[in-house]
Amino acid sequence: METNEFIYLDNAATSFPKPPEVLTGMNEKYARYGVSPGRGSYDLAVYAAELVWQTREKLARFFNAPDPNRVIFTANATDALNLAIQGLLQPGDHVVSTQLEHNSVLRPLYHLRERDGIAYDLVPFDEHGLVSPDDIVKAFKPKTKLVVISHASNVLGTVQPIKEIGCLCAEHGIPLLLDVAQSAGHIPINMLEWQVSAIAFTGHKALMGPAGIGGLIISPDLELQTTRFGGTGVDSLNLRHTQSYPHRLEAGTLNMPGIFGLSAALDYLEQNKTKMQQQKTQLTKLLYEGLREIKGIRLLSPEPKAESVPVLTCTVKDRDASVIGEILDGDYQIAVRTGLHCAPLVHKALRTAETGAVRFSPGPFNTQAQIKLAIRAMAEIAAML
Repeated sequence: METNEFIYLDNAATSFPKPPEVLTGMNEKYARYGVSPGRGSYDLAVYAAELVWQTREKLARFFNAPDPNRVIFTANATDALNLAIQGLLQPGDHVVSTQLEHNSVLRPLYHLRERDGIAYDLVPFDEHGLVSPDDIVKAFKPKTKLVVISHASNVLGTVQPIKEIGCLCAEHGIPLLLDVAQSAGHIPINMLEWQVSAIAFTGHKALMGPAGIGGLIISPDLELQTTRFGGTGVDSLNLRHTQSYPHRLEAGTLNMPGIFGLSAALDYLEQNKTKMQQQKTQLTKLLYEGLREIKGIRLLSPEPKAESVPVLTCTVKDRDASVIGEILDGDYQIAVRTGLHCAPLVHKALRTAETGAVRFSPGPFNTQAQIKLAIRAMAEIAAML
């Protein structure tokens, strides 16, 4: 099979291409209002600050968060998770998380265990890629101060029962930090209803925004220690970093192009989310049905459901995943993600830590014809290996 068409199926890493409306909106706003907000009293700076505030309000509505002042801009979800984890934990604290986590959770926890002596337990997932809420509770200890969990797996595409987990955490008075890097933009997220204490998100995946912008949203009853210090444009005479939100957790000049791009992306999603979701769901089901019929392919992801995210991961005859990815790219011009996907414990549980796996993640701009080409390519590769 030969094709001259480039097929991008790595949207779980970053959505591509970005909607033209997002790029245009970002560029136009930055060209007109790209001054430093909160650092000057002239009209343009005041208006730039108002645009930042409007984006905080959009995000609060999008996630059903209680207070736009507690919407903190960060570089990405990893940055937000570090801000929350290191701002919440003290030496000797205990954390409950899962074996599904990305290294953006696992590595901060490991670092704090080595530096401060925190302890943590990682709850396993079942054959369906799900974590039991009861198992979360069973892992609680007297010094448990945080539960941190990935809403959707970047390897399996499975979505955890966060409403049940949030209710149980609230009953025990333990904050729940939710990593929505893979779910935000795919699945409605309700911070208040689910009793989530904090949400870490990134803008460049299914939210369809640019790279370099993300955020941490925290409930009003959650207090984070300041772990970064610097200029805020607020209370500048005081050498002690301000403790008022959102400046408490935002040191330095904000990423204005990123904020403008994220704002435009939220507008785009509001207008197109139903159509986009239907398209991604149909394509993922089509891909799953095609791959499962190919001899030699082992699907690691369960069959997609309405609440899944568009991620399918597989192996081919236990061959090194990087080899499959190179063939897809070089011979078929199909871009996928191979390796361990920064989620090593998932691959250990699936017995793919040595070979890695091939991950397909369709986006809203893929077509059925492209998915059929990808299925055909995988069939040809499996047949020749």
